[in-house]
Amino acid sequence: MQPIPTGLIGYGTAGAVFHAPLIAAATGLRLAAIGSRRAKAIERDFPEAKAYENPQSLLADPAIELVVIATPNDSHAALAREALQAGKHVVVDKPFTLEAAEAEALIALADRVGRRITVFQNRRWDNDFLTVRRMVEDGRLGEVAYYEAHFDRFRPEIKQGWRETETPGSGLLYDLGAHLIDQAIVLFGMPRAVTADVTRQRAAAKADDYFHLVLDYGTRRAVLHASVLVRDPGPRYLVHGDGGSFVKYGIDGQEAALREGGRPGGAGWGEDAPALFGRFTDVDGTVATIDTLPGRYTAFYDGVAAAIRDGAPLPVDPREARDVIRVIEAAQVSARDRRTVVL
Repeated sequence: MQPIPTGLIGYGTAGAVFHAPLIAAATGLRLAAIGSRRAKAIERDFPEAKAYENPQSLLADPAIELVVIATPNDSHAALAREALQAGKHVVVDKPFTLEAAEAEALIALADRVGRRITVFQNRRWDNDFLTVRRMVEDGRLGEVAYYEAHFDRFRPEIKQGWRETETPGSGLLYDLGAHLIDQAIVLFGMPRAVTADVTRQRAAAKADDYFHLVLDYGTRRAVLHASVLVRDPGPRYLVHGDGGSFVKYGIDGQEAALREGGRPGGAGWGEDAPALFGRFTDVDGTVATIDTLPGRYTAFYDGVAAAIRDGAPLPVDPREARDVIRVIEAAQVSARDRRTVVL
């Protein structure tokens, strides 16, 4: 079967570092076009892809079946709507939209026009999260009582670009929060309530650069935390249950590899350093080292191709991506009003 001709809108960090290499690596897709004014960079990196100066020209190309939107967050909803109306299947970079109502409208539109829409929640396929997910789902931890996930960095200087401005959809909560919330939803579903602290800690910050969310799952708590002023990070994951505890340090290296020009499929892709393997302590106090499962960002686009050609389930259900936005909206209200928000 012929690969699906795919058009990418946006060739900034998201498009150039993540989407273009992963689309090119997917056996069921072909990177046929890129919509961006960065024509020289496109010609250098992917000469086989046709360069369009604007999204509308790409959307008008009848050969394109799948459109990937990797533009600033506040443009996701409008571009996804245009792509669906043009008869294309759609992948939207996370976060899906800025408001849950926009996400709901896009899901309904996709159903009406008979096209598939999904969201690039790539960190479901981080090696550390895959390992945590296996530990939770295989029952070794018993009933999980406490889950804590961190996405900490050390960036005391303000970076150039829209993510650090007062643009709608900027800031850490929409950026890294969309990843951590999605992972919690994958493991435990939607929480009952959210209590959030979201703020700016750097003096020159124009967008939130710190958040601490507590998700209420009845007797279980999920704590999601991110900061850009952490020079010496602690564990990335802490999971405690009545069957034992799992602790994991370090972060999946696929993003770093992509930023350095690496391509999926090379030797050691997605593998973890043995020194960073997680530690499981059972009810008797016996400690075991848990090998980290290999990370595999390629699973997302392989899944997209299978969903379009074979009718397989989407790799990310858009309703789950919509629920991520519901939690973000609740966290914003919680932080603003200093109260717990029931979902």
